[in-house]
Amino acid sequence: MDDDSLQLNVDNKEVTEALLNLAKRGENLRPLMKSIAGIFASSTEENFKNEGRPDKWTDLSDVTKKSREKINKWPGQILTVEGQLASSVTTQYDDDSAVIGSNKDYARIHQLGGDAGRGKKVKIPARPYLHLTDDDFDEILHETEKYLKDD
Repeated sequence: MDDDSLQLNVDNKEVTEALLNLAKRGENLRPLMKSIAGIFASSTEENFKNEGRPDKWTDLSDVTKKSREKINKWPGQILTVEGQLASSVTTQYDDDSAVIGSNKDYARIHQLGGDAGRGKKVKIPARPYLHLTDDDFDEILHETEKYLKDD
């Protein structure tokens, strides 16, 4: 500290206890990370169910619809033919993080969009199924505040 600064020491038992409790709660974030991973999973399920949130995903091309009709899979949901992508989505959490993802080779192209198929001649639009809405972020914030306040 330089000569122009001011230092104030708070000697208040309640404030000190509250700060120590907050620091202690922050030592074990695994329960909070588990809750956040659950929010990720619920959000992703809603994204598949609603075919995008808050904005709907780009509709399938007429070629894709006709192809699915031939195998009795259309009408149906946009990213659901057999349900493999949705069922491949998993969450993990530890003491410091919560993650969600899929191990399917085609998961990335559906999330981000891009060129696919032989010679990369088919343009796949992004259909972000791993997407959090403002409400999801509010829920994560609420869970975080609740976790840090709980005794």
